[in-house]
Amino acid sequence: MRLYRPHLFFCLLVLVAAVTLACGSSPHVLQSVSVNPATADAQNFPNGLVPFTAAGIFNTAPTPVTPLTVQWGVCVMTAGSTQPTNAVAVGGDGVAQCVSGAPGTYTVWAAASTNVKGGVCTAVLNPCSGGCGTITGTAQITCP
Repeated sequence: MRLYRPHLFFCLLVLVAAVTLACGSSPHVLQSVSVNPATADAQNFPNGLVPFTAAGIFNTAPTPVTPLTVQWGVCVMTAGSTQPTNAVAVGGDGVAQCVSGAPGTYTVWAAASTNVKGGVCTAVLNPCSGGCGTITGTAQITCP
């Protein structure tokens, strides 16, 4: 004679659910950063103010995340140069403006920190060329 034991079935179901929830979750890890617009000519924007935004692509939903909280900066865009510049001012909100008398094309970067473990890498070495512990996206701004 076979006995039906509903409490055993329920315990088994709870155990399977607990194992699935414990093992099935993964951290929300940043994979890449993009900056929009990818290229901008400052003379085409009111008062020369170019609003850049950063978007982050993650390994799990929600993705993309826009706007992404990043650190902003600008570099000289010449062959072999990755030096910071004061020719373009970019605020914490991503709005860039060319300094008067500094024509040329510059790289605007947006750097987001990654969760680096073990203290191997904790600082941006050179945000103009990317750095340890960050994921960087770039765009270009042309100053008149």
